[in-house]
Amino acid sequence: MQDLTEGVARFQRDVFPAKAELFAHLATHHSPHTLFISCSDARVVPELITGTEPGDLFVIRTAGNLVPAYTPGADGVAASIEYAVAALGVKDIVVCGHSACGAMTALAEGHDLSGAPAVADWLRLADASMARTADDGDVPALVRQNVLAQLANLATHPSVAKAMAEGKVALHGWVYDIPTGRVEDLTATATGAALAA
Repeated sequence: MQDLTEGVARFQRDVFPAKAELFAHLATHHSPHTLFISCSDARVVPELITGTEPGDLFVIRTAGNLVPAYTPGADGVAASIEYAVAALGVKDIVVCGHSACGAMTALAEGHDLSGAPAVADWLRLADASMARTADDGDVPALVRQNVLAQLANLATHPSVAKAMAEGKVALHGWVYDIPTGRVEDLTATATGAALAA
């Protein structure tokens, strides 16, 4: 906790004054251009990876960057997606997986999750990703297939489907490689391409 309180003090002393004009604008304006859905993994920091400022990204983070297919009812992920698309009017949605993902590793390697039943239930949302991955134990392949499966799930959300049909939003699938900092765009071409640094 000491690190966090010291970080707040540094933010208030060094960062905030340098960006005071931006924060004054953000106090009355909320218009992010991108919905960024990534893993909860602490090594994945969307704003750092994309070099964006506060206010640029609307971020949803879930274990395994999983996006449940749309079903009626209370769902925090669905509500956040709907708000970003229908109320904020984001123009792009990125689902970003990453190397060494704990969720995908657990699935690919068949880890015993009996001691974490909520995690096991949540990871069942990746069944389609598992079915699309040719080789058991291939974590990188599962990470990629999972990103593609989550894009398909996104398209089941009414707000996303409507915005896509109207040409108002585009979906993107990325994989971030932690040790190299590279980002692969799975939706740029059929084979994927590395994004320029």
